[in-house]
Amino acid sequence: MAIQTAQVSIENIDDEDGLDSVMTALKNISGVTAIDLDPVHDFATVSYDDTDTSIHALTAAISMVDYVTQPFPIDAPQNPHHRD
Repeated sequence: MAIQTAQVSIENIDDEDGLDSVMTALKNISGVTAIDLDPVHDFATVSYDDTDTSIHALTAAISMVDYVTQPFPIDAPQNPHHRD
């Protein structure tokens, strides 16, 4: 078991129903261990067991609720928040 952490860009969430939909989608993925939504900065920080799921499953689940996503490993240089 290897726990990974990724920040997933979540744009266009502007209401409680949108936040609930994204949380439900992420919680339903086997292997997700923690979720922290930050709608002010348009991203979620998700911890997951990489033997059970992948970053692609995170983005696929969120896209099913019609939000645009872009995954970045938390420490990747292309992650716009990696120095925050």
